[in-house]
Amino acid sequence: MLRKNVNRGFKSLRVWKVAVFFYILACKILTKFAFELKKVASNSIDASHSISRNIAEGYSRRSLKEYLNFLNYALGSCGEFHSCYESFHQEVQITDEEYEQ
Repeated sequence: MLRKNVNRGFKSLRVWKVAVFFYILACKILTKFAFELKKVASNSIDASHSISRNIAEGYSRRSLKEYLNFLNYALGSCGEFHSCYESFHQEVQITDEEYEQ
């Protein structure tokens, strides 16, 4: 069945697809963390998921100004996720291979 709702057009955006990939990657890697680190892992997974959610929400808004505002939120979430991932790598909580992915 072909869905014609224009608000789903964000699914064709490359940046949205990459953001979903980050979320999947974060889930695969960070759910293996020890119990003591579950909170930071959960926060990092949420930050990665927030990227694609903000892109989708902004795309579904009615004005360009709102869309750009949500893209800025997505960019902030991207920075938060990158900071988490960098910290995990420096603390050797993730491998070099996981980091490079």
